[in-house]
Amino acid sequence: MTTSHDSRLNYLGRNLLSGCLLGLGFVAFIDEAVFHQILHWHHFYDKSSPDIGLVSDGIFHAFSWFSTIGGAFLVSDLRRRNAWWPKRWFGGFLFGGGAFQLYDGTIQHKLMRIHQIRYNVEIAPYDWVWNILAALMLIAGLILLYRTGRDSKGMEGAV
Repeated sequence: MTTSHDSRLNYLGRNLLSGCLLGLGFVAFIDEAVFHQILHWHHFYDKSSPDIGLVSDGIFHAFSWFSTIGGAFLVSDLRRRNAWWPKRWFGGFLFGGGAFQLYDGTIQHKLMRIHQIRYNVEIAPYDWVWNILAALMLIAGLILLYRTGRDSKGMEGAV
């Protein structure tokens, strides 16, 4: 019979992947729901007509839900196997959410210029807040992942 430590060691990658998918899906959902739908600050793709922008929001929304549902199924499987490691999973959640937000804020906003956070305002404060929050999530996630990776090495000898 395997212990929970054995199970967690065997599923380190799955804990990380499931957290990343749910983190990415959650941050994308918040972005789409708050900034796209509620505040109407931008669409996922703003370089065309409002109709195309609305369609792009729908595709983006579907992407966020596929990511969320995939991550949720993986968590369910981990829990069924008694292999869910909440600390490592949350590290993945923060890493996935922070990575998506930093990608959005740097690649999509600045390099590709497919949309901005807001229009007709001084954009720098919005960019700074968006990207600093992303970096903080990413760093916190990496710290948790490093610690749980280190903890897993200590568990190998104890099992």
